[in-house]
Amino acid sequence: MPAAVPEPARVVAVLAGGRSRRMGRPKAGVPLDGRPLLAHAVAAATAAGLTPVVVAKAGSVLPPTAAARWDEPDAPQHPLAGVAAALRRAQAPVVVLPVDLPRVPAALLAALAARPEPLVVVEGAGRVHPLLGRFSPGHADALAAAAAEGAPVVRTVRALGAAVLDAATLVPGGDPAAYLANVNRPEDLASA
Repeated sequence: MPAAVPEPARVVAVLAGGRSRRMGRPKAGVPLDGRPLLAHAVAAATAAGLTPVVVAKAGSVLPPTAAARWDEPDAPQHPLAGVAAALRRAQAPVVVLPVDLPRVPAALLAALAARPEPLVVVEGAGRVHPLLGRFSPGHADALAAAAAEGAPVVRTVRALGAAVLDAATLVPGGDPAAYLANVNRPEDLASA
């Protein structure tokens, strides 16, 4: 009997429920090139042929978007809580994209969606990006438990056996240092 073909991800869960302490205001609405960061993430997901959804706390203030909004629990305040909530809602694999990575190319999201591994995250620009990847619903409970414990994200995804793939391999010809630049602080906007 041939091995089962893994189900491709069809949804990009844009994580937008963080506290944004370093930015000083909600990141989703921070303007870059005349559009909010959230608009960049939604556009990349759409260009990849995937369905964008915004995952945030119920009280999170978000700029208008055509993407559906999926609320995550108010507690704990941890990015893995949003990933777990998205997996439970989708009941299928999802590509996860933090709202503070506005330059991620659509081709990278499409490549992640098609990966066969149950859990894969991206490495590039000298570090692992544990919240940019493809996650499977079988990991939802472990991710929620790690969030409740306040566990480090990189340690958690590694403990779950995540494949770590080089961004330059997934999207040849691009500059991972440019498209994996986080916008966490006001000064990061100048380099983005």
